[in-house]
Formats: sequence, structure tokens, C-alpha cells
Amino acid sequence: MSVKIKTVSCIEPQYSRTTNEILPLLDHWLQDQEPRFIKKVKKIFEQAGVDRRYSIMSPQQVFERSSFEEKNKIFIEEGLKLGTKSLQQALEKAGWQAEDLDFIITVSCTGIMIPSMDAYIINDLNLRRDIVRLPVTEMGCAAGISGMIYAYNFLKANPGKRAALIAVESPTATFQLDDYSMANIISAAIFGDGAACVLLSSCTNDEGPEIMDGEMYHFYNTIPMMGFNLTNGGLKMVLDVAVPETIAQHFPEVIYPFLAKNGLKINDVEHLIFHPGGKKIIDTVENLFGNLGKNINETKNILKEYGNMSSATVLYVLERYMRKETGTNEWGLMLSFGPGFSAQRILLKW
Repeated sequence: MSVKIKTVSCIEPQYSRTTNEILPLLDHWLQDQEPRFIKKVKKIFEQAGVDRRYSIMSPQQVFERSSFEEKNKIFIEEGLKLGTKSLQQALEKAGWQAEDLDFIITVSCTGIMIPSMDAYIINDLNLRRDIVRLPVTEMGCAAGISGMIYAYNFLKANPGKRAALIAVESPTATFQLDDYSMANIISAAIFGDGAACVLLSSCTNDEGPEIMDGEMYHFYNTIPMMGFNLTNGGLKMVLDVAVPETIAQHFPEVIYPFLAKNGLKINDVEHLIFHPGGKKIIDTVENLFGNLGKNINETKNILKEYGNMSSATVLYVLERYMRKETGTNEWGLMLSFGPGFSAQRILLKW
């Protein structure tokens, strides 16, 4: 059964600032810290490879003292707007109606809400009463591709059906005002907020790149490397400096057997659609692929223009490739990493 990506829609939150505009706000946040430390933090922001970040909150709100409850309330209110808008825009691009959807997946890890976002969207857009729901949390940056894999498996088993995957993330809502650890500082430097929706179909009359395969890869004994700790102040980032090195060590095992299973080598893949976890991870991947004549320019562009938006980021990269002129029988490889530690892979064919 053929499963195709019909369209991708990306929605930016209302607030945005360049790195240069954020630096003065750091002075206020770090005013009681040592001058050498302040200089180091600013350098991290300047060298993060991110020119602009978007946020569901104004910069003043991000850096003001507020409770976890207050920030999570903003996440719910603004996240629902972004998620609903991303689906509406995707449906318009596809020429589909709300009642055409059979399956809705929502992914997010940067806020907490029960009922989950999909329940609100079903009510707001009058989706079908019998639509199948799958809210996915706690998979972090990997969830964009994880959600696509879940949709792919559902559609493979159900011919003539349509699915929507919606990713909404606000890492700025997890910023810890009293935490001066490198994990909190680096995450503030590389992360931004965003939302995206992917529409997928197993209907014979829907066109788009075909998903040929999707798999997950789990790194053993790496659980403490990445994630969030739920504290009284909210979701506190866990980010080990060894993440890029760990990815590099496992990279051949993540990529080559997956391609070989589908009768391919890396030279057969024209389009590399990778999640931009951060500058160091991008540098690691570039070093691994550079001598093969491959590039991840769109991945770098998304990091530069938006930062790492957790699960939504790789969907922004995918949207760029959906806009490109591609030939027939061209292959694409999607890849993201997330807590667990894990890698998620999808093979596409145009």
C-alpha cells in the first residue's frame, strides 16, 4: 500500500528576535554573575548558528519571574492557536476538508495538557466523531519523524485513508530563570518555538513523495543524555555534551543497514532531510557526509532562521524540500534524534 506525503504547513509564533536583539536581555538576566561568565554566555549565543528565534511569549515574558503554571497556561493557549492554524493551512493547501481526516496525531514535549491538543482541535474544526487520535509526548526532538512513522503504519494498514500529524513546541516555555547551568544556557541559545502540520494519505488519487520505509534505532545505556526533569520550576533541560560524539559513533549503524535493507547506498540518496539539533550536531553530520559529496544546507538554513524547535524542526526542513523541483525516482532520507537516546529514520521516494 502506497503512503504519500500530501503537503506540509509551518506556522511561526507571533514574537521573534534576532540574536543581537536578545543579547541585551542577557545582561539583565545575568546581572549578578561574574563578568567572565557573562562573556562566555554571550559567546555561546553568538556562536550557536541561530540568527533568529520565534516564541509564543514576548522576550520580556521569557525572562520575567513566573511560575510553571503561568508559563504552561501560555503554552496551552498559544499552542492551541498554532496547532489549529497549522492544520487549517495544510488542509487548504491540500484541497481537503476537515471531515476527510481519519487519523490525527499530535506531538509535543514542552508543555503539559490533559485533554491533549488533538481533542481541542477536533472540537474547534469539527473533525469527524470517529477520527482516530494519537497524542504523543515525551519523545522530544525525535517526535516529528516518530509521528510520521505512526501515521505511515496506520495508513499502510488502512487503504484509502488520510492522516494529519501536528507538532507544536515551545522550548522557551521551559526556560529556567534561576538555572545558570550549561544545559539551560545552551538550550536557550539553540532552541526556538514553532509548529508544523504534515498531511499523509493512502488514497490512490493523492500525490506526493512516497514513504518507502520508517524505522527507529535505540541507543542502549544512554537514557541520562537528553530529556527534561520535571521540577517545581517546570521542565528542566537535560543535555549531555557527549550527544554529538555519541551520534558520530553510532552513525554508520543508524544509516547504512537501513538503506541496505531497501537496496540502497548513501550515494543513491539525493535529499538529506535532517533535524538540526544544534551547531555541533550539524558539524558532526557534515563531517560524516562531506566526503560523499552530500550536503545538509536546508537543515543548516532552518537552524539559522528558526533555531531548534524540537519535534517541529525536521518538518520545517521537509517543507523546504516539498517546495523544491525534484526529478522522478529521487530518494530522500529523513533523520532525527531524541531522548531515549534514539534515532528515527524515514525513506522517501519522489
